[in-house]
Amino acid sequence: MKNQEINLTTAQFAAIHEVNPRTLHYYDSVGLFSPERKGENQYRYYTSRQSIDFEYIRMLKELNMSIREIRSYVQEPGPDKFMELANEKINEINREIQRLEKTKEILKVRKEQLAVCSRVDDMFIELKLLPEERFRVIPFDIKEENLKDLFSCAKDCWGIEQCRMGIGSYISVDKVRKKRFEKYDGVFSPALKTEKGGEILIRKKGLCLCGYQRGIWERLPELYEKMLVFAERKNLKLKGFAFESGMNDFAITDENDYVTKVEIAVEESL
Repeated sequence: MKNQEINLTTAQFAAIHEVNPRTLHYYDSVGLFSPERKGENQYRYYTSRQSIDFEYIRMLKELNMSIREIRSYVQEPGPDKFMELANEKINEINREIQRLEKTKEILKVRKEQLAVCSRVDDMFIELKLLPEERFRVIPFDIKEENLKDLFSCAKDCWGIEQCRMGIGSYISVDKVRKKRFEKYDGVFSPALKTEKGGEILIRKKGLCLCGYQRGIWERLPELYEKMLVFAERKNLKLKGFAFESGMNDFAITDENDYVTKVEIAVEESL
């Protein structure tokens, strides 16, 4: 028995594909996708076999192709043309996946930072075993007159997505001991896992002395003094650099709620 093609009204076809009927009217008006036939009453009728064609058009639209680009393809399809289109869109999708992976990593880091802020008090100090971490670094003189250029410099060196990981500053432990806070060694950002190359500073896995301070940045020397006293009492030998980073600047309006974290590696005895 010969199968009979089922005719569907615009409303029925739209319901099956979960689109607004106006979308079908628009696609018809621009010559992108038209009903199989129109009745004497000018009602539009689609057939079930048009469903796959319509879903391919929707897929191409979801890939940010313009109506003109999609229409150009559907009017003159072909294997070579499809292969070229498929390769181009696969590359675009891969780039978008990479971008979203970076955004996901940034959001996870920010969530973790806020969780820490919720549990620490002003001038809280602790010892933590931290994993190896890679920092992107730029030698930069942290002075008030230079701060206006900091973001532009970081964006040019690292790119905007890396900057979204946060920008901190680092200073040698020797300068901290001598209270020489007038000249920092540079700025850093926790390196995105998906990024490679550039100037990298690696802090190896190990014990770190961590301090937290709430309020304005100018109070940091007080935190450093307490951390040095803590290290002396515990017979800890600090090494390398002190890494300062803001923990919640993206989630507060009052600078008195601002939390700064300082991490300094501890030299462990063999």
